[in-house]
Amino acid sequence: MKNLKLVFVLMLIFGMVSSATAQRKVVKVYPKHGTIVTKVHKPKVVVHNKVRFHFSDGVWYKPQGKRFVVCAAPLGVQIRHLPRGNKVVKLRNGRKVYKYKGIWYKKKGRGYVVVNV
Repeated sequence: MKNLKLVFVLMLIFGMVSSATAQRKVVKVYPKHGTIVTKVHKPKVVVHNKVRFHFSDGVWYKPQGKRFVVCAAPLGVQIRHLPRGNKVVKLRNGRKVYKYKGIWYKKKGRGYVVVNV
């Protein structure tokens, strides 16, 4: 009986320690195209072919009145910095492109351009 109590206490202590030291994961959910939002967190405003786009955390928005609609990245638009978490992909022809959330970018000068791969 003493051994059973000791095992129970040790399991309880181990469970408390492991839950206290467990890492917490942050899961980001990106909205689907066509989703309407009322606020965009720290957007970069990009003008492409006389159309204003807002770019924030890898997601592209088009203003619609006081709201914003999630849209596809416009081909050929140039941005200064890639979103964090992008992946480098080498194509068969040796060309290096960058992918983030299904959007492909290639290096051009001091920035990056949205391309179709």
